[in-house]
Parts: sequence; structure tokens; C-alpha cells
Amino acid sequence: MDKIRVVVVDDHEMVRKGLLAYLITEPGLEVVGEGASGKAAIEIARKERPDVILMDLLMEDGTGIDATREIIKFHPSCKIIIITSYYDDEQVFPAIEAGAYSYLLKTARAEDIIQAIEKAIRNEPVIEPKVANKMMNRFRSQVKLPHNDLTERELEVLMCLGDGLTNQEIGDELFIGVKTVKTHVSNILSKLAVADRTQAAIYANRHGILKEKNNEK
Repeated sequence: MDKIRVVVVDDHEMVRKGLLAYLITEPGLEVVGEGASGKAAIEIARKERPDVILMDLLMEDGTGIDATREIIKFHPSCKIIIITSYYDDEQVFPAIEAGAYSYLLKTARAEDIIQAIEKAIRNEPVIEPKVANKMMNRFRSQVKLPHNDLTERELEVLMCLGDGLTNQEIGDELFIGVKTVKTHVSNILSKLAVADRTQAAIYANRHGILKEKNNEK
């Protein structure tokens, strides 16, 4: 089996040398280059066509994000593993969007880094848990759920449906007529794409849209 060809890019020499010391002891890996800047990373990638690049994010001569984006353009099969101290939104998401395959923090153990390299070749990305949580939270915030289209009044009616109230009880609760309640219920069923008020109540419970819980907050 061919060795995995690896490049290490980090502007801190101590960090770079430390990574290299680990990598060169692995029989399945071959270090084919090292650099201290984004520009160097691009040049080495053009020349060596490595399988994996361990890439720092913030460097003096171009960021790891810019280098990642450029390298992926001419060498799309290269797996770029970000290894950084940063896991804030301003760094994580641009790096992933630029084409970074995995994202680790510099606190990662040597064996975790080696494993991430091996997994990258098997098309198995590795994301630091703190980063993965951020990605999931961002994904959840961007997902549009059906009840996002409900008006404030319709949400109130849906909360009542979730609590099992009848149309008359909903009218008494919200100080509106039963006919108005029926109109709101019809609109809710349509917007949630459910068949009846029972399914609407199940939806409300599933998503925590309940009058009692709402009043407790």
C-alpha cells in the first residue's frame, strides 16, 4: 500500500516541528513538505500534490482559509485538515466552506491527528466536538420549520391545541369568537401540512409549542 503523502503548514516553528516529529515515526505516512505560510502551502501543494495537508488557520503570509480555497481549486482530491487554536464562528465556518475536510484543535493528541489523516484517506471527516456543536447549532438555526410561518395569534391557538383545548375553550382563553378560532385552526392545519387538529396537537408537543411551557418561561 502506498504511503499517505503529507504536508505540514504552520507559522509557529515549534508547533510545526512537533507535528513533524510525530508524523515521521508513522510507517504509513510520508512527509513531502512543510511551510510557514498560506503562500508556501499553495506552492508546495502545486509541486508535490500531497494526499493530506495539515493546515494552520492564521498565518502571516495568507490565511489557511485562503490557501485551502486556492488549493482545492487545482487539487480537489487533497484532504486539508485544519489544526488550529480557534473554534469561533469567524474561523470555523469560512474554513469548512473553503473546502477544509476535517477540523481539529491544537490540543488534539498526536494519535488523534494520525487517526484523522488515516480517516481522511478513507473519506471519513473528523470534526473537533466543540466545532461540531457549533456547526449543529448553526444548522438548527437555519432550518425553517413549518410553524415559523404562523402568525403570533396562530401560534397562541396552536399552543392551545397542544394543550387539548376545544374551540370554545380556545375562544374563552384568547377572548376571540369560535368562528375566528375555526379560521385560525384551518390556517394552522394548512401551514403545518397536517390533516387534523390531533396531528396539530402532536406537532405542538413534539416541538415544545405548549401554552403551559410558554407561560412558565
